[in-house]
Amino acid sequence: MPKRSMLDAVFLLGPPYRQLRVVDPDEPPRPRGGGWVAIWHLGSPDWHRGAGLIANRAAGVSLAMILPARDDRLSVLRVLRAIEQSRPQVVLPYYEAPTARDITSVIRREPTCLATSVADFLEWRGFSLDPVTRSIIRRTVQLSSDVQTVGALASSLYMSRRALGRKLMKSGLPVPSHWLHMSRVLRATIKLQSSDDSLFSIACSLGYSDGFSLSNQMYRLCGVRPMEARERLGWEWVFETWLAREAEIGNISSRVVDQRPSIAVTPERGDRQAATAAAH
Repeated sequence: MPKRSMLDAVFLLGPPYRQLRVVDPDEPPRPRGGGWVAIWHLGSPDWHRGAGLIANRAAGVSLAMILPARDDRLSVLRVLRAIEQSRPQVVLPYYEAPTARDITSVIRREPTCLATSVADFLEWRGFSLDPVTRSIIRRTVQLSSDVQTVGALASSLYMSRRALGRKLMKSGLPVPSHWLHMSRVLRATIKLQSSDDSLFSIACSLGYSDGFSLSNQMYRLCGVRPMEARERLGWEWVFETWLAREAEIGNISSRVVDQRPSIAVTPERGDRQAATAAAH
């Protein structure tokens, strides 16, 4: 494992979240299991070497991006473009030497808007969402905390159950009932990670009769138990396991699920020169 320094550009953090691991962009590791976080430090003079690694990271790996120092000459436009294209879950101010605790504490936080985050994730994964379909996905995630049946969901969307099902199928997405159940599972995952509440109380708050019912639903949909979801941070990897299962049973295209997200963050020559100059 490479020795860590304050100038490293890319790190990995995984269970049990005690130590950041320096990543050599020329020999990227292949983390197994869910809950991994990549950290991309734009304040490093070698930040551009991590662009390819970040662009080709597995879809379930969360990304924390650390901004350069305020006096850094790195192009503001380039930084904004890197943020836009790499889809970080967290953007942090400049840290000279981030710690595992710094990253863990922010990854645990509930997304500002889970509905928007899910829709953005789908598009990043390669699903083509027209405005109507994107709105349906967002509203389904939003309503999942209160709505428990497809009929009630369709009524809230001012659609018939049949029309709702056809729209999602035409867009190459899972059926409405699976969307509704998975949205509740995502909410449960976030609550498990961001609080010390019991499984029973979390399950009841989401409309389940008990923790056993929630556990069975979670395992049926994505093969993950609540204890594992609590111990491994982030919701994206849980969502990714669900997409893989939906592909296995033929509800969505395996071609989309098998491909890696396309980010294509390629620093321009002028930005690399500016980053190098700022280090001296």
